[in-house]
Amino acid sequence: MTERLVVIGGDAAGMSAASQARRLKGPEELSIVAFERGHFSSYSACGIPYWVGGDVAERDDLIARTPEEHRARGIDLRTRTEVTEIDVAGRRVRAVDRETGDAYWTGYDKLVIGTGARPVRPPLPGIDAPGVHGVQTLDDGQALLDSLDRTGPGRRRAVVVGAGYIGVEMAEAMLNRGFEVTVLNRGEQPMATLDPDMGRLVHEAMDGLGITTVNRAAVTAIRTGPDGRVSGVETEATTYPADVVVLGIGVEPETELARAAGLPLGPHGGLLTDLSMRVVGHEDIWAGGDCVEVLDLVAKRTRHIALGTHANKHGQVIGANVGGGYGTFPGVVGTAVSKVCDLEIARTGLREKDARAVGLRFVTATIESTGRAGYYPGAALMTVKMLAEYRTGRLLGVQIVGREGAAKRVDIAAVALTAGMTVEEMTALDLGYAPPFSPVWDPVLVAARKASTAVRAAGSG
Repeated sequence: MTERLVVIGGDAAGMSAASQARRLKGPEELSIVAFERGHFSSYSACGIPYWVGGDVAERDDLIARTPEEHRARGIDLRTRTEVTEIDVAGRRVRAVDRETGDAYWTGYDKLVIGTGARPVRPPLPGIDAPGVHGVQTLDDGQALLDSLDRTGPGRRRAVVVGAGYIGVEMAEAMLNRGFEVTVLNRGEQPMATLDPDMGRLVHEAMDGLGITTVNRAAVTAIRTGPDGRVSGVETEATTYPADVVVLGIGVEPETELARAAGLPLGPHGGLLTDLSMRVVGHEDIWAGGDCVEVLDLVAKRTRHIALGTHANKHGQVIGANVGGGYGTFPGVVGTAVSKVCDLEIARTGLREKDARAVGLRFVTATIESTGRAGYYPGAALMTVKMLAEYRTGRLLGVQIVGREGAAKRVDIAAVALTAGMTVEEMTALDLGYAPPFSPVWDPVLVAARKASTAVRAAGSG
């Protein structure tokens, strides 16, 4: 008999799972129905700030595979169709056509949940006014661009609420579009994924680029003009005029469907799965992407990390298991990179407060170095901060802020974290060297050497 796989969500995790399952089983063995509430499938949400900012010319450049291409491969992908209910006992889902309003039930033998994440929208007065935008989907990006086009010539002002990855990337996009940009950040420094001392470097660089960053700024309301559109952002201290507002506060798992269906959620609101990405306690339901929690291999706790890299890997694992093969996803170390103009920002592993939260004692080491030999043209400074476990010297985390060549150096640390290396062991890594690419001692190894010295000093104290 032909089994039916139902997929909720037509982006990275869902369609990677569907495509991998289709490679392993043909339509005569497995029929695949996928529901996507938006217009698009299999696109790079991470690329949206660069499309909005003009670095990526066309929206379609972000689309890896269109709905028509999925259908041609034997996947019944239904766009503009939203799943509104999961009936676990009846093994079926209820879907609503967003164009016609028609609703119907579809049964499943196997179910994949890839509902993603949604931008955080705090319940503030005026938060839903025209001109206030979250940016999570291609539809969101198009709506923002349309809003920018409605802003007339002359002085144009954008306020970005939040200074995490989305916030700083959207600040750059607005700057590239010719807007005066103010970033309102509730925290001590921008980029709360870094320790405050490293976040301060990002703040200084953003100021140097002409982006006004206001820390400890709690937004209290969105103001609107006579036409009902946004006119400013109010904080406890003052009001910042705005022709457009972008919410960069972060995202949270889109798991209301799962919650209503009684599926298990973790402390961060994401679905809980086992190593095969199967939802805990449910033999024929899998979940992946931004709607799940993943195991942090360093902290040994689950966390929610919304990244396309994880979502695609989840989808490959799910598709293999649904299609009769075998795959597992062991966990993550929390690696992420970003940039604002020419400043590169990277982190992996634990911050100081993360280490304290799980009861780890640690030492830190911070160094400045260059990405190339100091005498080679174009050598630019970068700052590397490293955390190592007290006494054992096990690497716990690395943060890097700098110019060209800084961000991807974090991959060295990501591999070392995954392997459970000590900072002493890292100092002997055989990394590539030539003056155009690195000093004789790579900055990451310089930090490891300093951290190793700190570990020995702490142990003898």
